[in-house]
Amino acid sequence: AFSVSKPQKLAWALKKQQDHSLIDKVEQFFEYIQQQGILTQLLEKYYGHISHFNTVDAQEFMRQMRKKLPKYQAIFKEIAKKYAIDWKLLAAIAYQESHWNPRAASPTGVRGMMMLTRRTAGQLGIKNRLDTYQSLDGGVRYLKKIGKKFNKRIKNPDRLWFTLASYNVGYGHLEDARVLAQKQGKDPDKWADVKIYLQKLSQKRWYKKTKRGYANGRQAVHYVQNIRRLYDLLEWYENKQLKPAKKKPAIENEAIKILPKSL
Repeated sequence: AFSVSKPQKLAWALKKQQDHSLIDKVEQFFEYIQQQGILTQLLEKYYGHISHFNTVDAQEFMRQMRKKLPKYQAIFKEIAKKYAIDWKLLAAIAYQESHWNPRAASPTGVRGMMMLTRRTAGQLGIKNRLDTYQSLDGGVRYLKKIGKKFNKRIKNPDRLWFTLASYNVGYGHLEDARVLAQKQGKDPDKWADVKIYLQKLSQKRWYKKTKRGYANGRQAVHYVQNIRRLYDLLEWYENKQLKPAKKKPAIENEAIKILPKSL
């Protein structure tokens, strides 16, 4: 929810000794995973979404969790259970789309908590996009529909990131980015590689090579990364709710005494 220290590098430490066989193996291992792209995938999986969500965003989201989430949490859980997805993921998407505002609207015509277009709503049989249940239910069904388009060989979490990016920028543009990635010798089934080329779709030298042309791919990448960060905060919030409340110390001095231990 907030930063507690300056960024630090991650490192492996080995015992100093005359026999260098272990450190030689470690160096070979890191060289291999770097060449194979495995290290890039690991960094993307665990840290790829951290830098695109600042403290102000986090503080506002925390405020909305206290103010709005209690009102909608039950319906998030109901629809998530209906479609076998994590309610926190649904809540994160809905917040990214509309800040949990069921009457949200944009100049482009998308409306409701999941910001559906009139055309998409019609395809899904949604009569009222401003109805919270209909919007959330339709949004999840639309996500499921997009997810089924991807080849089964694409596994999670990459499959999920592709689906979310497609929800934002369109399945066709995501496929254009995958084709570009493959032509450049990258893995079209990995988000870490594809997101690089998705962001290039706003540059003429790149989008003129694609089937569907220009797209604001940078926005789609930020969209996915923000949802990942929102999900992390919701998971923290849920864990906090599940933990039994601790009794407050009777006097302030007692709180000061126990603080170092609690840290």
